[in-house]
Amino acid sequence: MALTPFLDPLHIPRVLRPKKRSKDVTYYEVKMEEFFHQFHSELPETKVWGYEGQIPGPTIEVEQRECVHVKWMNNLPDEHLLPVDPSLHSSGEHMPQVRTVVHLHGAEVEPDSDGYPDAWFTRDFGKCGPRFVQKVYKYPNNQRPATLWYHDHAVGITRLNVYAGLAGMYIIRNEQERALNLPSGRYEIPLVIQDRTFNDDGSLFYPSTVNVVDPPPNFPNPSITPGVAGDTIVVNGKAWPYLNVEQRRYRFRILNGSNERFYRLSLDSGQQFIQIGSDGGLLQKPVRLDELVIAPAERIDCVVDFTNQPVSTKIVLKNTATTPFDFGAPPDPETTGLVMEFRVVERTGSDTSSVPQFLSTIKRFDEGDASRIRDITLDVTTDMYNRLLFLLNNRDFMDGITENPIVGDVEIWRIINPGLGVHPIHIHQIQFQILDRIPFDTDVFNLTGQLRFTGEPEPPQANERGWKDTVQAPPGFVTRIIMRFGPYSGRYVYHCHILEHEDHDMMRPFDVVPRRWVRVKKSDCEMCSEAPDVCMNNCFTMIKF
Repeated sequence: MALTPFLDPLHIPRVLRPKKRSKDVTYYEVKMEEFFHQFHSELPETKVWGYEGQIPGPTIEVEQRECVHVKWMNNLPDEHLLPVDPSLHSSGEHMPQVRTVVHLHGAEVEPDSDGYPDAWFTRDFGKCGPRFVQKVYKYPNNQRPATLWYHDHAVGITRLNVYAGLAGMYIIRNEQERALNLPSGRYEIPLVIQDRTFNDDGSLFYPSTVNVVDPPPNFPNPSITPGVAGDTIVVNGKAWPYLNVEQRRYRFRILNGSNERFYRLSLDSGQQFIQIGSDGGLLQKPVRLDELVIAPAERIDCVVDFTNQPVSTKIVLKNTATTPFDFGAPPDPETTGLVMEFRVVERTGSDTSSVPQFLSTIKRFDEGDASRIRDITLDVTTDMYNRLLFLLNNRDFMDGITENPIVGDVEIWRIINPGLGVHPIHIHQIQFQILDRIPFDTDVFNLTGQLRFTGEPEPPQANERGWKDTVQAPPGFVTRIIMRFGPYSGRYVYHCHILEHEDHDMMRPFDVVPRRWVRVKKSDCEMCSEAPDVCMNNCFTMIKF
Protein backbone atom coordinates (compact mmCIF):
# COMPACT_ATOMS: atom_id res chain seq x y z
CA MET A 1 0.00 0.00 0.00
CA ALA A 2 1.45 3.37 -1.05
CA LEU A 3 1.14 5.93 1.74
CA THR A 4 1.15 9.69 1.30
CA PRO A 5 4.22 11.14 3.03
CA PHE A 6 4.01 14.14 5.36
CA LEU A 7 0.28 13.74 5.90
CA ASP A 8 0.23 13.32 9.69
CA PRO A 9 1.71 15.56 12.40
CA LEU A 10 4.65 14.35 14.45
CA HIS A 11 3.65 12.82 17.76
CA ILE A 12 5.60 13.99 20.82
CA PRO A 13 5.84 11.21 23.45
CA ARG A 14 4.46 12.28 26.81
CA VAL A 15 6.74 12.52 29.83
CA LEU A 16 5.95 9.77 32.34
CA ARG A 17 4.98 10.81 35.85
CA PRO A 18 6.26 8.76 38.79
CA LYS A 19 3.88 6.79 41.00
CA LYS A 20 5.48 8.31 44.07
CA ARG A 21 8.43 10.43 45.01
CA SER A 22 10.37 10.82 48.24
CA LYS A 23 13.62 12.56 49.12
CA ASP A 24 15.46 9.25 48.58
CA VAL A 25 13.65 7.47 45.71
CA THR A 26 11.51 8.28 42.69
CA TYR A 27 9.34 5.26 41.87
CA TYR A 28 7.75 4.41 38.51
CA GLU A 29 5.63 1.54 37.27
CA VAL A 30 5.73 0.84 33.54
CA LYS A 31 3.40 -1.66 31.91
CA MET A 32 4.09 -3.53 28.68
CA GLU A 33 0.77 -3.95 26.89
CA GLU A 34 -0.80 -5.01 23.60
CA PHE A 35 -2.96 -2.36 21.96
CA PHE A 36 -3.84 -0.82 18.58
CA HIS A 37 -1.89 2.10 17.15
CA GLN A 38 -2.38 4.07 13.94
CA PHE A 39 0.97 4.67 12.23
CA HIS A 40 -0.60 6.66 9.35
CA SER A 41 -4.05 8.08 8.68
CA GLU A 42 -4.27 6.03 5.44
CA LEU A 43 -3.53 2.79 7.34
CA PRO A 44 -5.92 0.75 9.47
CA GLU A 45 -4.93 0.52 13.10
CA THR A 46 -2.07 -1.88 13.83
CA LYS A 47 -1.84 -4.32 16.71
CA VAL A 48 1.41 -3.54 18.54
CA TRP A 49 3.18 -3.87 21.86
CA GLY A 50 4.36 -0.86 23.80
CA TYR A 51 5.14 0.66 27.16
CA GLU A 52 2.18 2.37 28.83
CA GLY A 53 0.02 1.97 25.73
CA GLN A 54 2.02 4.12 23.34
CA ILE A 55 4.70 3.95 20.61
CA PRO A 56 7.36 4.90 21.37
CA GLY A 57 7.02 4.50 25.11
CA PRO A 58 6.72 7.59 27.31
CA THR A 59 9.87 9.59 27.90
CA ILE A 60 11.32 9.20 31.38
CA GLU A 61 13.09 12.38 32.52
CA VAL A 62 15.31 12.30 35.60
CA GLU A 63 17.88 14.46 37.34
CA GLN A 64 21.52 13.51 37.57
CA ARG A 65 22.06 11.46 40.78
CA GLU A 66 18.32 11.06 41.30
CA CYS A 67 17.73 7.53 42.59
CA VAL A 68 15.04 6.05 40.33
CA HIS A 69 13.29 2.72 40.82
CA VAL A 70 11.19 1.21 38.02
CA LYS A 71 8.93 -1.80 38.18
CA TRP A 72 8.71 -3.10 34.62
CA MET A 73 5.46 -5.06 34.30
CA ASN A 74 4.77 -7.60 31.55
CA ASN A 75 1.02 -7.51 30.78
CA LEU A 76 1.44 -9.04 27.33
CA PRO A 77 -0.44 -12.07 25.96
CA ASP A 78 1.11 -15.54 25.87
CA GLU A 79 1.35 -15.67 22.07
CA HIS A 80 3.73 -13.47 20.13
CA LEU A 81 2.63 -10.97 17.48
CA LEU A 82 5.53 -11.99 15.22
CA PRO A 83 7.09 -15.27 14.02
CA VAL A 84 9.26 -16.83 16.75
CA ASP A 85 12.17 -19.00 15.61
CA PRO A 86 12.14 -22.11 17.87
CA SER A 87 15.82 -22.87 17.16
CA LEU A 88 17.20 -19.82 18.99
CA HIS A 89 18.16 -19.57 22.67
CA SER A 90 15.24 -19.97 25.10
CA SER A 91 12.76 -20.25 22.21
CA GLY A 92 12.12 -24.01 22.10
CA GLU A 93 8.76 -25.68 22.48
CA HIS A 94 8.99 -25.94 26.29
CA MET A 95 9.90 -22.27 26.75
CA PRO A 96 7.43 -19.38 27.05
CA GLN A 97 7.00 -17.71 23.67
CA VAL A 98 6.61 -14.21 25.12
CA ARG A 99 9.43 -13.11 27.43
CA THR A 100 10.60 -9.60 28.22
CA VAL A 101 13.37 -7.87 30.12
CA VAL A 102 14.19 -4.15 29.94
CA HIS A 103 17.66 -2.77 29.25
CA LEU A 104 18.28 0.91 29.94
CA HIS A 105 20.74 1.44 27.11
CA GLY A 106 23.72 3.56 28.12
CA ALA A 107 23.05 3.42 31.86
CA GLU A 108 25.71 2.67 34.45
CA VAL A 109 23.84 0.27 36.74
CA GLU A 110 24.33 -2.84 38.83
CA PRO A 111 24.02 -6.10 36.85
CA ASP A 112 20.69 -7.04 38.47
CA SER A 113 19.16 -3.89 36.95
CA ASP A 114 20.91 -4.03 33.57
CA GLY A 115 18.37 -6.18 31.72
CA TYR A 116 20.55 -9.25 31.20
CA PRO A 117 19.11 -11.32 28.32
CA ASP A 118 18.49 -14.34 30.57
CA ALA A 119 16.81 -12.24 33.29
CA TRP A 120 13.52 -12.38 31.36
CA PHE A 121 10.07 -12.75 32.85
CA THR A 122 6.59 -13.55 31.56
CA ARG A 123 3.20 -12.01 32.33
CA ASP A 124 2.85 -11.16 36.04
CA PHE A 125 6.30 -12.74 36.62
CA GLY A 126 4.70 -16.18 36.20
CA LYS A 127 7.95 -17.62 34.83
CA CYS A 128 11.41 -16.11 35.04
CA GLY A 129 14.74 -16.72 33.35
CA PRO A 130 17.78 -18.21 35.11
CA ARG A 131 19.35 -14.82 35.86
CA PHE A 132 16.18 -13.05 37.00
CA VAL A 133 16.77 -11.47 40.43
CA GLN A 134 14.33 -8.63 41.14
CA LYS A 135 11.10 -7.07 39.93
CA VAL A 136 12.12 -3.47 40.58
CA TYR A 137 15.15 -2.09 38.74
CA LYS A 138 17.34 0.57 40.35
CA TYR A 139 18.88 3.40 38.34
CA PRO A 140 21.22 5.67 40.38
CA ASN A 141 21.84 8.07 37.44
CA ASN A 142 25.36 8.81 38.70
CA GLN A 143 26.55 9.76 35.24
CA ARG A 144 26.65 12.68 32.84
CA PRO A 145 23.38 14.13 31.53
CA ALA A 146 22.60 12.21 28.35
CA THR A 147 19.98 10.80 26.02
CA LEU A 148 19.53 7.14 26.92
CA TRP A 149 16.80 4.77 25.79
CA TYR A 150 15.05 1.74 27.19
CA HIS A 151 14.12 -1.30 25.14
CA ASP A 152 13.50 -5.00 25.40
CA HIS A 153 16.50 -7.32 25.66
CA ALA A 154 15.07 -10.83 26.06
CA VAL A 155 17.38 -13.56 24.77
CA GLY A 156 16.45 -14.91 21.33
CA ILE A 157 13.57 -12.49 20.67
CA THR A 158 14.97 -8.98 21.16
CA ARG A 159 14.49 -8.25 17.44
CA LEU A 160 10.80 -9.19 17.61
CA ASN A 161 9.98 -7.37 20.84
CA VAL A 162 11.60 -4.11 19.72
CA TYR A 163 9.99 -4.35 16.26
CA ALA A 164 6.63 -4.90 17.99
CA GLY A 165 7.12 -1.55 19.74
CA LEU A 166 8.99 -2.01 23.02
CA ALA A 167 11.26 1.05 23.08
CA GLY A 168 11.29 4.52 24.62
CA MET A 169 13.57 7.43 25.61
CA TYR A 170 15.16 8.17 29.00
CA ILE A 171 16.79 11.58 29.53
CA ILE A 172 19.16 12.55 32.35
CA ARG A 173 19.35 16.30 33.07
CA ASN A 174 21.22 18.66 35.40
CA GLU A 175 21.47 22.35 36.22
CA GLN A 176 24.82 22.84 34.49
CA GLU A 177 23.33 21.79 31.17
CA ARG A 178 20.28 23.99 31.69
CA ALA A 179 22.61 26.94 32.26
CA LEU A 180 23.97 26.57 28.71
CA ASN A 181 20.71 28.10 27.42
CA LEU A 182 20.21 25.50 24.68
CA PRO A 183 16.75 25.30 23.08
CA SER A 184 14.40 23.77 25.65
CA GLY A 185 10.78 23.13 26.53
CA ARG A 186 8.63 22.69 23.44
CA TYR A 187 11.67 23.54 21.32
CA GLU A 188 13.50 20.42 22.49
CA ILE A 189 12.04 17.41 20.69
CA PRO A 190 12.90 13.69 20.76
CA LEU A 191 12.97 11.95 17.36
CA VAL A 192 12.83 8.14 17.56
CA ILE A 193 13.48 6.97 14.00
CA GLN A 194 12.50 3.41 13.07
CA ASP A 195 11.37 1.47 10.02
CA ARG A 196 8.46 -0.92 9.58
CA THR A 197 6.63 -2.81 6.86
CA PHE A 198 2.84 -3.19 6.94
CA ASN A 199 0.47 -5.72 5.46
CA ASP A 200 -2.57 -4.42 3.55
CA ASP A 201 -4.73 -4.82 6.67
CA GLY A 202 -2.37 -2.56 8.61
CA SER A 203 -0.74 -5.35 10.61
CA LEU A 204 3.01 -5.48 11.07
CA PHE A 205 4.91 -7.55 8.54
CA TYR A 206 8.03 -9.35 9.71
CA PRO A 207 9.59 -12.05 7.49
CA SER A 208 9.03 -15.58 8.76
CA THR A 209 11.81 -17.35 6.88
CA VAL A 210 15.00 -16.90 4.86
CA ASN A 211 16.30 -18.51 1.69
CA VAL A 212 19.41 -20.64 2.24
CA VAL A 213 21.42 -22.98 0.03
CA ASP A 214 20.60 -26.66 0.61
CA PRO A 215 18.44 -26.28 3.72
CA PRO A 216 18.30 -29.50 5.78
CA PRO A 217 15.00 -31.37 6.25
CA ASN A 218 14.70 -30.04 9.81
CA PHE A 219 15.04 -26.40 8.77
CA PRO A 220 13.17 -24.31 11.38
CA ASN A 221 9.95 -22.59 10.48
CA PRO A 222 9.74 -19.72 11.33
CA SER A 223 13.41 -18.87 10.87
CA ILE A 224 15.50 -15.84 11.73
CA THR A 225 16.86 -13.69 8.87
CA PRO A 226 20.23 -11.88 8.70
CA GLY A 227 18.52 -8.50 9.11
CA VAL A 228 15.19 -6.75 8.63
CA ALA A 229 14.73 -3.33 7.02
CA GLY A 230 11.20 -2.00 6.62
CA ASP A 231 9.89 -0.06 3.62
CA THR A 232 8.27 2.68 5.73
CA ILE A 233 10.16 5.18 7.89
CA VAL A 234 8.46 5.90 11.19
CA VAL A 235 9.29 8.81 13.51
CA ASN A 236 7.83 8.82 17.02
CA GLY A 237 5.32 6.22 15.90
CA LYS A 238 4.11 8.06 12.78
CA ALA A 239 5.01 7.21 9.18
CA TRP A 240 6.70 10.15 7.43
CA PRO A 241 5.23 12.84 9.71
CA TYR A 242 5.54 16.62 9.49
CA LEU A 243 6.43 19.10 12.21
CA ASN A 244 5.59 22.79 12.28
CA VAL A 245 8.72 24.67 13.35
CA GLU A 246 8.98 28.35 14.20
CA GLN A 247 11.68 30.61 12.80
CA ARG A 248 14.08 29.80 15.62
CA ARG A 249 16.51 27.20 16.93
CA TYR A 250 15.35 23.69 17.85
CA ARG A 251 17.11 20.94 19.75
CA PHE A 252 16.49 17.42 18.46
CA ARG A 253 17.47 14.31 20.41
CA ILE A 254 17.69 11.69 17.67
CA LEU A 255 17.61 7.94 18.34
CA ASN A 256 18.01 5.27 15.69
CA GLY A 257 15.65 2.64 17.07
CA SER A 258 15.64 0.44 13.94
CA ASN A 259 16.55 -3.24 13.92
CA GLU A 260 19.07 -3.06 11.08
CA ARG A 261 18.78 0.18 9.15
CA PHE A 262 21.42 2.91 9.35
CA TYR A 263 20.49 6.48 8.41
CA ARG A 264 22.52 9.11 6.62
CA LEU A 265 20.47 12.21 7.38
CA SER A 266 20.51 15.54 5.56
CA LEU A 267 18.18 18.49 5.04
CA ASP A 268 17.15 19.27 1.47
CA SER A 269 17.41 22.99 2.30
CA GLY A 270 21.18 22.57 2.55
CA GLN A 271 21.16 23.60 6.20
CA GLN A 272 23.72 22.17 8.58
CA PHE A 273 23.16 20.25 11.76
CA ILE A 274 24.95 21.55 14.85
CA GLN A 275 25.74 18.38 16.77
CA ILE A 276 26.12 19.05 20.47
CA GLY A 277 26.01 15.55 21.94
CA SER A 278 26.30 11.82 21.35
CA ASP A 279 25.44 8.63 23.26
CA GLY A 280 27.03 9.68 26.55
CA GLY A 281 26.02 13.32 26.65
CA LEU A 282 27.35 16.65 25.46
CA LEU A 283 30.45 16.97 23.30
CA GLN A 284 33.19 19.34 24.33
CA LYS A 285 32.44 21.71 21.44
CA PRO A 286 29.61 21.84 18.88
CA VAL A 287 30.31 20.32 15.46
CA ARG A 288 28.69 21.60 12.27
CA LEU A 289 27.80 18.85 9.80
CA ASP A 290 26.07 18.62 6.43
CA GLU A 291 24.89 15.10 7.23
CA LEU A 292 24.55 12.77 10.18
CA VAL A 293 25.28 9.04 9.99
CA ILE A 294 23.55 7.19 12.80
CA ALA A 295 23.68 3.43 13.43
CA PRO A 296 21.07 1.35 15.25
CA ALA A 297 21.07 2.30 18.97
CA GLU A 298 23.18 5.45 18.53
CA ARG A 299 21.91 8.84 19.67
CA ILE A 300 22.70 12.25 18.23
CA ASP A 301 21.86 15.46 20.07
CA CYS A 302 21.75 18.36 17.62
CA VAL A 303 20.45 21.86 17.02
CA VAL A 304 18.87 23.05 13.75
CA ASP A 305 18.39 26.77 13.18
CA PHE A 306 15.26 27.68 11.20
CA THR A 307 15.59 31.43 11.97
CA ASN A 308 16.30 32.57 8.41
CA GLN A 309 13.90 30.22 6.63
CA PRO A 310 10.89 31.98 5.08
CA VAL A 311 7.45 31.20 6.48
CA SER A 312 5.70 28.35 4.60
CA THR A 313 9.05 26.79 3.59
CA LYS A 314 8.93 22.98 3.62
CA ILE A 315 12.19 21.22 4.47
CA VAL A 316 12.57 17.45 4.08
CA LEU A 317 14.79 15.37 6.32
CA LYS A 318 16.25 12.83 3.90
CA ASN A 319 18.06 9.50 4.22
CA THR A 320 20.69 8.29 1.76
CA ALA A 321 22.18 5.33 3.67
CA THR A 322 22.35 1.95 1.94
CA THR A 323 20.94 -1.21 3.54
CA PRO A 324 22.84 -3.27 4.59
CA PHE A 325 25.25 -0.47 5.49
CA ASP A 326 27.41 0.40 3.66
CA PHE A 327 27.34 -2.05 0.76
CA GLY A 328 23.66 -2.74 0.10
CA ALA A 329 20.92 -1.12 -1.91
CA PRO A 330 20.36 2.65 -1.76
CA PRO A 331 17.03 3.83 -0.35
CA ASP A 332 14.06 4.54 -2.57
CA PRO A 333 13.95 8.36 -2.85
CA GLU A 334 10.14 8.25 -2.67
CA THR A 335 9.91 6.07 0.46
CA THR A 336 12.89 4.97 2.57
CA GLY A 337 14.82 8.01 1.34
CA LEU A 338 12.34 10.25 3.20
CA VAL A 339 12.18 10.61 6.98
CA MET A 340 9.97 13.60 7.86
CA GLU A 341 9.15 17.17 6.88
CA PHE A 342 9.62 20.47 8.71
CA ARG A 343 7.12 23.26 7.90
CA VAL A 344 8.30 26.72 8.85
CA VAL A 345 5.81 28.99 10.60
CA GLU A 346 6.18 32.47 12.09
CA ARG A 347 7.99 32.73 15.39
CA THR A 348 5.95 33.47 18.51
CA GLY A 349 8.00 35.59 20.89
CA SER A 350 11.77 35.97 20.87
CA ASP A 351 14.36 33.21 20.65
CA THR A 352 16.80 33.68 23.53
CA SER A 353 18.44 30.25 23.17
CA SER A 354 22.04 29.85 22.06
CA VAL A 355 24.67 27.25 21.20
CA PRO A 356 27.80 28.06 23.23
CA GLN A 357 31.23 27.36 21.77
CA PHE A 358 32.14 25.27 24.82
CA LEU A 359 29.67 22.66 26.04
CA SER A 360 31.36 20.35 28.53
CA THR A 361 34.71 19.05 29.74
CA ILE A 362 35.72 15.64 28.43
CA LYS A 363 38.89 14.23 29.90
CA ARG A 364 40.52 11.92 27.38
CA PHE A 365 41.89 8.56 28.47
CA ASP A 366 45.63 8.08 28.15
CA GLU A 367 46.52 4.85 26.31
CA GLY A 368 49.29 4.39 28.84
CA ASP A 369 46.65 3.94 31.56
CA ALA A 370 45.34 0.75 29.93
CA SER A 371 46.11 -2.42 31.86
CA ARG A 372 45.08 -4.70 29.01
CA ILE A 373 44.43 -4.77 25.27
CA ARG A 374 41.80 -7.23 24.03
CA ASP A 375 41.04 -8.27 20.45
CA ILE A 376 37.37 -8.75 19.51
CA THR A 377 36.82 -10.22 16.05
CA LEU A 378 33.55 -9.87 14.12
CA ASP A 379 32.94 -13.22 12.45
CA VAL A 380 30.43 -14.62 9.97
CA THR A 381 29.91 -18.34 9.39
CA THR A 382 26.91 -20.65 8.96
CA ASP A 383 24.95 -22.66 11.50
CA MET A 384 23.68 -26.24 11.39
CA TYR A 385 20.84 -25.10 9.09
CA ASN A 386 23.20 -23.35 6.62
CA ARG A 387 21.97 -19.94 7.77
CA LEU A 388 24.33 -17.01 8.23
CA LEU A 389 25.60 -16.97 11.81
CA PHE A 390 27.21 -13.85 13.30
CA LEU A 391 29.72 -14.29 16.13
CA LEU A 392 32.19 -12.40 18.30
CA ASN A 393 35.62 -14.03 18.59
CA ASN A 394 34.05 -17.05 16.88
CA ARG A 395 31.97 -17.75 20.00
CA ASP A 396 28.25 -17.55 20.58
CA PHE A 397 26.26 -16.26 23.55
CA MET A 398 26.41 -19.56 25.47
CA ASP A 399 30.11 -20.22 24.88
CA GLY A 400 31.54 -19.30 28.29
CA ILE A 401 33.19 -16.18 29.70
CA THR A 402 36.41 -14.98 28.07
CA GLU A 403 36.54 -11.34 29.24
CA ASN A 404 36.97 -10.57 32.96
CA PRO A 405 37.92 -6.89 33.34
CA ILE A 406 38.63 -5.68 36.88
CA VAL A 407 36.64 -2.86 38.47
CA GLY A 408 38.56 0.37 37.99
CA ASP A 409 40.83 -0.96 35.25
CA VAL A 410 41.21 0.81 31.92
CA GLU A 411 41.22 -1.46 28.88
CA ILE A 412 41.62 -1.01 25.13
CA TRP A 413 39.47 -3.21 22.91
CA ARG A 414 40.48 -3.67 19.28
CA ILE A 415 37.35 -4.51 17.30
CA ILE A 416 38.51 -6.32 14.17
CA ASN A 417 36.08 -6.42 11.24
CA PRO A 418 37.44 -8.55 8.36
CA GLY A 419 34.10 -8.97 6.58
CA LEU A 420 31.33 -6.98 4.90
CA GLY A 421 29.20 -4.28 6.46
CA VAL A 422 29.45 -1.92 9.40
CA HIS A 423 28.52 -3.40 12.77
CA PRO A 424 27.33 -1.16 15.64
CA ILE A 425 28.98 -2.66 18.73
CA HIS A 426 27.43 -1.87 22.10
CA ILE A 427 29.03 -2.55 25.48
CA HIS A 428 26.86 -2.62 28.59
CA GLN A 429 27.72 -0.95 31.90
CA ILE A 430 30.15 1.70 30.66
CA GLN A 431 30.71 4.60 28.31
CA PHE A 432 33.90 4.54 26.24
CA GLN A 433 35.99 6.75 23.97
CA ILE A 434 37.01 5.99 20.39
CA LEU A 435 40.78 6.06 19.87
CA ASP A 436 41.06 5.48 16.12
CA ARG A 437 40.37 3.12 13.22
CA ILE A 438 43.31 1.42 11.51
CA PRO A 439 43.00 -0.13 8.01
CA PHE A 440 44.30 -3.69 7.63
CA ASP A 441 44.64 -6.40 4.99
CA THR A 442 41.50 -8.51 5.36
CA ASP A 443 42.74 -11.22 2.96
CA VAL A 444 45.84 -11.83 5.06
CA PHE A 445 43.80 -11.80 8.27
CA ASN A 446 41.19 -14.23 6.96
CA LEU A 447 43.92 -16.62 5.75
CA THR A 448 46.36 -16.44 8.65
CA GLY A 449 44.71 -14.57 11.51
CA GLN A 450 47.54 -12.03 11.41
CA LEU A 451 46.97 -8.28 11.39
CA ARG A 452 48.86 -6.47 8.64
CA PHE A 453 48.06 -2.78 8.77
CA THR A 454 47.83 -1.00 5.43
CA GLY A 455 47.66 2.63 6.52
CA GLU A 456 47.94 5.11 9.33
CA PRO A 457 45.41 5.21 12.19
CA GLU A 458 42.42 7.39 11.37
CA PRO A 459 41.28 9.48 14.36
CA PRO A 460 37.57 9.61 15.19
CA GLN A 461 35.45 12.23 13.52
CA ALA A 462 34.93 15.41 15.52
CA ASN A 463 31.40 14.35 16.47
CA GLU A 464 32.70 10.96 17.74
CA ARG A 465 35.07 12.46 20.32
CA GLY A 466 32.60 12.45 23.18
CA TRP A 467 31.43 9.56 25.31
CA LYS A 468 29.96 6.60 23.44
CA ASP A 469 28.30 3.29 24.26
CA THR A 470 27.81 2.15 20.65
CA VAL A 471 30.53 2.36 18.00
CA GLN A 472 30.40 1.86 14.24
CA ALA A 473 33.01 -0.77 13.34
CA PRO A 474 33.54 -0.62 9.54
CA PRO A 475 34.93 -3.51 7.47
CA GLY A 476 38.64 -3.55 6.82
CA PHE A 477 39.42 -1.58 9.97
CA VAL A 478 40.50 -2.27 13.52
CA THR A 479 38.33 0.06 15.60
CA ARG A 480 40.05 0.85 18.89
CA ILE A 481 38.08 1.97 21.93
CA ILE A 482 39.21 2.68 25.49
CA MET A 483 37.15 2.43 28.68
CA ARG A 484 37.25 2.11 32.44
CA PHE A 485 35.13 -0.69 33.90
CA GLY A 486 33.00 -0.24 36.99
CA PRO A 487 31.86 0.96 39.37
CA TYR A 488 29.91 -2.29 39.69
CA SER A 489 31.04 -5.88 39.40
CA GLY A 490 29.03 -8.73 37.92
CA ARG A 491 27.71 -10.16 34.64
CA TYR A 492 27.05 -7.94 31.60
CA VAL A 493 27.05 -8.38 27.80
CA TYR A 494 28.45 -6.75 24.69
CA HIS A 495 26.94 -7.29 21.25
CA CYS A 496 26.18 -6.04 17.77
CA HIS A 497 23.11 -3.82 17.84
CA ILE A 498 21.76 -5.04 14.53
CA LEU A 499 19.10 -6.95 16.41
CA GLU A 500 18.96 -9.96 14.09
CA HIS A 501 22.73 -10.31 14.56
CA GLU A 502 22.41 -9.97 18.32
CA ASP A 503 19.80 -12.74 18.48
CA HIS A 504 21.84 -15.04 16.21
CA ASP A 505 24.42 -15.01 17.82
CA MET A 506 26.56 -11.88 17.96
CA MET A 507 26.40 -11.33 21.71
CA ARG A 508 28.83 -12.33 24.44
CA PRO A 509 28.71 -12.19 28.24
CA PHE A 510 31.53 -10.74 30.31
CA ASP A 511 32.21 -10.57 34.04
CA VAL A 512 33.47 -7.43 35.72
CA VAL A 513 35.60 -8.73 38.61
CA PRO A 514 35.80 -6.93 41.97
CA ARG A 515 39.08 -5.16 42.63
CA ARG A 516 39.75 -7.33 45.69
CA TRP A 517 40.13 -10.37 43.43
CA VAL A 518 42.69 -10.97 40.70
CA ARG A 519 43.49 -13.95 38.53
CA VAL A 520 46.50 -16.03 39.45
CA LYS A 521 48.67 -16.65 36.42
CA LYS A 522 49.37 -20.36 36.21
CA SER A 523 50.70 -22.66 33.54
CA ASP A 524 47.36 -24.43 33.60
CA CYS A 525 44.01 -24.25 35.27
CA GLU A 526 43.90 -26.13 38.59
CA MET A 527 40.36 -27.35 38.08
CA CYS A 528 40.37 -28.56 34.47
CA SER A 529 44.08 -28.60 33.54
CA GLU A 530 43.56 -26.37 30.52
CA ALA A 531 45.96 -23.60 29.63
CA PRO A 532 44.73 -20.20 30.89
CA ASP A 533 44.11 -18.88 27.38
CA VAL A 534 42.15 -22.05 26.51
CA CYS A 535 40.05 -22.66 29.62
CA MET A 536 36.39 -21.81 28.90
CA ASN A 537 35.01 -22.78 32.32
CA ASN A 538 35.85 -19.60 34.22
CA CYS A 539 37.57 -21.69 36.88
CA PHE A 540 40.90 -19.93 37.32
CA THR A 541 42.17 -19.66 40.88
CA MET A 542 41.42 -16.23 42.36
CA ILE A 543 43.23 -14.55 45.25
CA LYS A 544 42.59 -11.42 47.29
CA PHE A 545 44.43 -8.33 46.17
